[in-house]
Amino acid sequence: MKLAWAEVSNFQSVRDSGRFALGDSTCLVGKNESGKTALLQALYRLNPFIEAHGRYSVTDDFPRAAVEDYRLDVEAGTRPAARVARAEYELGLDDVRAVEAVTGPGALAKPVFAVAKGYDNVLRHELVLDEAKALRHALAKPDLPPPVAAELQGVTTLTDALAVLGRAEPAEPVRKLAAHLREVQFRRGFANHVAETVLVPLLPKFLYFDEYYQLQGRANIEALRRRQAEGRLERPDYPLLGLIARARLKIDDLLDTQRTRDLKNRLEGAGNHLTRQIVKYWSQNRHLQLRFDVRPARGDDPPGMRDGTNLWSEVYDSKHMVTTELGTRSRGFVWFFSFLAWYGDIQRENRNVVLLLDEPGLSLHAKAQEDLLRYFESEVKGHHQLIYSTHSPYMIDSRKFERVRVVQDLGIEADQPLESEKGGTRVIADLGAASPETLSPLQGALAEELASTLFAAGNTLAVEGIADLLYLEIMSGLLAGKGRPGLSRLWTITPCGGAAKLAAFAALLASAGTAGVAGKAASAARNLAVLMDLQSAEPHAVETLFKTKLLARNRVLTFAGFTWGREPDIEDMFDVDFYLRLVNEDYRLMETSPVHALTLGPGGRILKRLENHFAQHPLPPHEGFRRDRPARHLARNLDLLAPAISPATYARFETLFEQLNRML
Repeated sequence: MKLAWAEVSNFQSVRDSGRFALGDSTCLVGKNESGKTALLQALYRLNPFIEAHGRYSVTDDFPRAAVEDYRLDVEAGTRPAARVARAEYELGLDDVRAVEAVTGPGALAKPVFAVAKGYDNVLRHELVLDEAKALRHALAKPDLPPPVAAELQGVTTLTDALAVLGRAEPAEPVRKLAAHLREVQFRRGFANHVAETVLVPLLPKFLYFDEYYQLQGRANIEALRRRQAEGRLERPDYPLLGLIARARLKIDDLLDTQRTRDLKNRLEGAGNHLTRQIVKYWSQNRHLQLRFDVRPARGDDPPGMRDGTNLWSEVYDSKHMVTTELGTRSRGFVWFFSFLAWYGDIQRENRNVVLLLDEPGLSLHAKAQEDLLRYFESEVKGHHQLIYSTHSPYMIDSRKFERVRVVQDLGIEADQPLESEKGGTRVIADLGAASPETLSPLQGALAEELASTLFAAGNTLAVEGIADLLYLEIMSGLLAGKGRPGLSRLWTITPCGGAAKLAAFAALLASAGTAGVAGKAASAARNLAVLMDLQSAEPHAVETLFKTKLLARNRVLTFAGFTWGREPDIEDMFDVDFYLRLVNEDYRLMETSPVHALTLGPGGRILKRLENHFAQHPLPPHEGFRRDRPARHLARNLDLLAPAISPATYARFETLFEQLNRML
């Protein structure tokens, strides 16, 4: 049985989430206060792993602005109890077979089962079943006495069938069939009977986990046993009990073990098993070993642990040769370990759950968040469905954006109050309908993926912007078409946004080059050259690169070595008249106020001269000058414009490409 759709309403910030699809792994992305936790909590209480958590409270949970109106309507009998959560499941082959064992083949209209619950805290279900086919299957019993079987052939209702069976001799097959049909009648039909007796027991439980379920690292065993017996376990108790179970122990075993060595061996085995899991998926520090110890309480132990027997969870760091309590480690490590302890026991027992993780990467470094995603993909996928919330770009797999559902509360984003039906938390599958602030984690995830792709190149040529990339690609292609040297295809041209951003770019490239590669082989695998429009305000940025040895001086080129003028841009590699033709045509100035070299005046960078000109003669509204537009115009109209490119321009670019290719 697989959770396929869900919807939440009338719960905290959620008035109506809308119906949203769920897959093997679903990521709820939204800002703080957008309602992600409310969605997970509403789903959790629909069918919780911890049964005591399965109630909705009108006082605590109904949207506060409308709660009194709702109470009055319910008390007056003009409104039923509001529904909170509905979950729709796709039935698997085994589920369908279990249904057909009761109804026979063909009675199930479609393999879908839904459950819902509201403020009356009654679990309701929806199953589309052909009652007539199910009844015919139930009555077709080969062991019935022939007279009874013959009389039942024309029966179409449960009531009539029970009347026939009531008149028959009480043979065993008759009694069994009558008992079965009375139960079906009591449950108001075959659909309800199948739902309640077959499918509800197969429903996966929702297992909710957040930072409040983290292990504290120590516990008094007698107190833990009392809380368990009295049904008042605290949140940190659940991963601790999972840890004890993974050691194949029970609480009583920790107190009444017959042989100390047996206890120590089991605790050591549990520690080793969890250590392997931690080291496999915790790249922050691979020198850790988990250890557990059971000792009699001492007078100076922490409060609540001064009588009886205590369990201590410790972490040994072989790098620093020190042992520390688990609870004193980083919050991210404690969260990760606590989740492994509890979920590992769930997985070992093959419990039927859907995982609901609220902000699982909140305390984790970006790299540790990537480790956690890797754990989800390797250990959770294929075993349990996962729904988790985040606002971190590192918890979003940019290769699987189809898993993302955007969570947005329009009420907190609107400048003016919204009508009640338009506000509240909603789940949006269409990313285009989300606000820019809500989408920022997705943009960050996409940027991270693009950066990784760019840094994968062995030879990176950093340029200032898109215009540089377009002109270099165009001129390289034209030269190659003439049988002359163009820019080698071994170069990957990467716009980095100017010299001011070059230091960060080079540092990132260097770190990407050394990731997972040892020593000199790593740096040799990365080849960075820079072709910049170096302006007078920016040399210090490049000078910093030389001093930090992130870049050699001979690997920074400017256009000054290939054309005339002081500190030229790539646009100055073209003849002035040709470049102004691109500007005039793209901005449609030819018939109104074309720009000519004489208009601009002599000398200096063409871009600076154009800037001064347009300050005096503004372009039409919304037509601000952008460097990339003339470059795109050249690319779109290359067949028409290429014949106008001068031999001198070709020569300048050819010399540039030859020098760059010698750097490979």
